[in-house]
Amino acid sequence: MPIARSTAVTWSLSTVAAGALLVGCSGSVTVGNSEPKLSSDKLATTVSEKLAATTNQPKPDITCPEDLAGKVGATTRCTLTAKDGSTLGVSVKVTSVEGDKINFDIKADDTASPAPN
Repeated sequence: MPIARSTAVTWSLSTVAAGALLVGCSGSVTVGNSEPKLSSDKLATTVSEKLAATTNQPKPDITCPEDLAGKVGATTRCTLTAKDGSTLGVSVKVTSVEGDKINFDIKADDTASPAPN
C-alpha cells in the first residue's frame, strides 16, 4: 500500500470513514515474545498511521483500550477522536499471525458520534 503524506491540518471524520471503508486498511506489526500481543499504545499508533496513509490525511488521535492478542480472529475496538470532540469507532481484527508478526484489518464505523455538549 503506497504511503502518501498530506499537508492538510484538519482531520475529517467523514474522510476517515469513507477512506477506510472504500479503500480498506490493514496493518502488521512484529512483536518480540512467545505469545504475540500488541500493546494498546502500539496498536493505536499503527492504526493512526494506517488510517492517515489510506485517507491522505494527518494522523488522527486514536485510543485503544486493550492490547490485541496475536490470535486469528481476535478483535478490539479503538476510538478516533476528532479536533471538535466527535468520535468514530474503529474495529481491528487479526487476520493472520506469522511467528511474532500480527497482521490485522482496520475498519472505521459508518457514522461518527457527535461531540459531548
